[in-house]
Amino acid sequence: MSSYPAFSRRPDSTEGLVDLRSDTVTRPSQAMLEAMIRSPVGDDVWGDDPTINELEAATAARAGKAAGVFFPSGTQSNLAALMAHCTRGEEYIVGQRAHTYRYEGGGAAVLASIQPQPVENAPDGTLPLDRVKADIKPDDSHFAVTRLLALENTIDGKILPPAYVDQAAALARGAGLSMHLDGARAWNAAVGGGVSLEAVCAPYDSVSLCFSKGMGAPVGSVLAASEALAAKARRVRKMLGGGMRQAGIMAGGCLYALEHNIERLAEDHDNAARLGRGLAQIAELRLEAVNTNLVFVHMAPEHCKPLEAFAKSRGVIVALGPRARLVLHMDVSAAGVDSTVEAFKAYFAGL
Repeated sequence: MSSYPAFSRRPDSTEGLVDLRSDTVTRPSQAMLEAMIRSPVGDDVWGDDPTINELEAATAARAGKAAGVFFPSGTQSNLAALMAHCTRGEEYIVGQRAHTYRYEGGGAAVLASIQPQPVENAPDGTLPLDRVKADIKPDDSHFAVTRLLALENTIDGKILPPAYVDQAAALARGAGLSMHLDGARAWNAAVGGGVSLEAVCAPYDSVSLCFSKGMGAPVGSVLAASEALAAKARRVRKMLGGGMRQAGIMAGGCLYALEHNIERLAEDHDNAARLGRGLAQIAELRLEAVNTNLVFVHMAPEHCKPLEAFAKSRGVIVALGPRARLVLHMDVSAAGVDSTVEAFKAYFAGL
């Protein structure tokens, strides 16, 4: 491995702020940056970037799958999975609140002519299986062919109950459907549920795993699947413009996260619970149950923008709505949580 000179991080304008907008706002640590710059690279489109190859194999092994494909984003990873499972005019069943349906620009429909069949999520994030069963289309030329059931774990910070996932998988298999998991926060589901990542991923044919959220890497996702499905997804990746060259620099950050940042997710869960307990003391707020690293807060609409501005003046960055999401991550400490609670209390005390 080549040796590069040491370097210092450039000062960041957000240094010292408590940013709760998302766990995508994390910045790589000094150790991660050094791992990235020292990563050996090659041309990944030719298949000879050693760091990409190592990351794909290591992630697939953690997920209990045969192969992995590195993607620049979770959105592209999910879309490639849908396109590997389904062809034009076919459909996938998915939750109304699922990222693959609501927050990925309609890519499956727009770019792949795959029809989504949305099902309203239950309060715990599950899809009612009677509704799923009713939406599986019969073999009739009037209907799109149902090919896939797509779930998300965690969803809104909630861990899907393992027994439910097993029941969903049994329903899907019985109907001849494949299973895909948007596992952007599957690491949180594993740590929060006290199980291995492999156990979380086991019921699915493909799993998209994101490194740029709680895992703290600046970019990157891996799709874990069978050899055959991964090969299809790799072809789709090229079609979508995701074939990169010396991308081992990015994969180096993901490898560092894989080796160092999984167990520490428990700290984010603890801080989320701490934040929930503190905000629950404010009469004007209503808190949802906290499961992992996401805290959902309900408030009157007239408070959203003023509280957002007030919090920013106190060094806390939030994106507020009547149902606001506050996200804990490695760049927020327990002290940052306490500062957030103090800012919220000060705002409502001053009304």
